[in-house]
Amino acid sequence: MSCARVAYSELMGHPDERIPAWYERAGDGARDAGAGLRFACTSCGNCCSGPPGYVRFSPEEGAAMARLLGIDEAQFLERYTHETVMGRSLTERRGPHGYDCVFLDRTRVPGKALCQVYQARPMQCRTWPFWPENLRSRKAWDQAAQKCPGMNTGPLHTPAFIRVTIEQMLDWEK
Repeated sequence: MSCARVAYSELMGHPDERIPAWYERAGDGARDAGAGLRFACTSCGNCCSGPPGYVRFSPEEGAAMARLLGIDEAQFLERYTHETVMGRSLTERRGPHGYDCVFLDRTRVPGKALCQVYQARPMQCRTWPFWPENLRSRKAWDQAAQKCPGMNTGPLHTPAFIRVTIEQMLDWEK
């Protein structure tokens, strides 16, 4: 559940001089002859669980989650977050799958793990699996896919979509 900081230029190269990323070349996409990567969320909860990490959020995202939960921001921060060296983070609960995000609900729908704040989830959550560390190489993508059954399946996400997603996430981290 952690998210590494990476400079866009480090990941993608200078916009005027960059070599296409591995997923931008036809035939190199995840199980597809076209460029891009396939992903469809299966609601397994694996991206919301695992070793301890940080689930960071902006003040605006915190306010949106509080509104969705019907509580004020102070209550939200007190009940569902804690301070870390990286700023405020959503709290995690120790369980049989590791450390689950406080908003991961494994009881509502049998066999599924659903986010209680899905409509207001933080950027870090909205951009999975298109995180810079997963996109560094085909090997990195395949390693992440070992824990995420939605990767390499579902609709094909174009290189343009992936670039915009990376840019949004890196802008959000500033």
